[in-house]
Amino acid sequence: MTVISVDLSNAPYDIHVRAGLLADAGRYLEPYAREGRLLVVTDEHVAHFVLPKFEAALRDVGVACAAFTLPAGEAGKSWSQLERLTDWLLEHHIERNDHIIALGGGVVGDITGFAAHIVKRGCAFVQIPTTLLAQVDSSVGGKTAINSAAGKNLVGAFHQPAMVLIDPDLLETLPTRQLAAGFAEVVKYGVIDDAGFFKYCEDNLDRFFAGDPDIRAEAIIRAVQSKARIVAADETERTGTRALLNLGHTFGHALEADTGFSDRLFHGEAVAAGIALALRYSVRLGICEANEAHRVSRLLKQAGLPTTLSEAGVTADGATLVDYMRHDKKMSAGTLPFLLARGIGETFLSKDVSLDDVATFLDREAQS
Repeated sequence: MTVISVDLSNAPYDIHVRAGLLADAGRYLEPYAREGRLLVVTDEHVAHFVLPKFEAALRDVGVACAAFTLPAGEAGKSWSQLERLTDWLLEHHIERNDHIIALGGGVVGDITGFAAHIVKRGCAFVQIPTTLLAQVDSSVGGKTAINSAAGKNLVGAFHQPAMVLIDPDLLETLPTRQLAAGFAEVVKYGVIDDAGFFKYCEDNLDRFFAGDPDIRAEAIIRAVQSKARIVAADETERTGTRALLNLGHTFGHALEADTGFSDRLFHGEAVAAGIALALRYSVRLGICEANEAHRVSRLLKQAGLPTTLSEAGVTADGATLVDYMRHDKKMSAGTLPFLLARGIGETFLSKDVSLDDVATFLDREAQS
């Protein structure tokens, strides 16, 4: 068992990582049960593949659960689903001291955390992420949100979980495409500030996708340690440190908007293309060597991820994509900060990027 502490002054919590942890989940969650029951939020896919095992783990300690099932995918992160979820929680007499269990991927964790933040003016929740992307990214750090007509994650709040339980064995239930989408977020930590970890991802790519349990566990642990360190330094993204975690996301969210926030382009796939674009844009600005950008794109491609607009299925012109970016949460006084890189492991926040130049760059990308 590896335990990673997120050292926040007002709400510290632990992340537990161990293969087979789901079978022991009852031991960790039994203290949170009220009158022998827990409320669980999941989605259609997880309800089929994972929920029965989770219910069995709870029964082992004499705890029952009531489950709320969301549609799978980004459709589960909407106003209408938030209304359904909060009504369900109230119908089940949720109390402020209760802990809601988020059993699923990033969508489940995001909407469950947001519902926990607003229902009864705030109750607690526990993350049990079932996808690689959720295990290494969205389950850690307390960002919760839903999507709106204006864009992705524009309605939300910071609400830290009480605990995170990560079982790498759950990755065995994932299709290869979803595993690859999560791998983009793993690679991101290496590109941000850990060139050694990027090299680890390069050296162990084949073993990771072949299912090597030690390689997968090590990649998850190192990614989570990186995120926990950054989150602890800047919990609510005020100093610019936590903004580094958004590498690839400014470009990526625009790509998701163009593809309708749908399964046409998974979030992790959009982030992969966004990371590649950010590195190539850094080359355009003369601050990054082309071979560094190529090395990042090569690893992402080897993982089966898109690194260009055409590979991501995006047909919009540069002006349209930049218009999507103008809805970004980070927009301030007409300026949008961008994550750029001087090389692998040398990402930084730039506040003087010209959106007109970004549009020109994207038009040239579309023609290449």
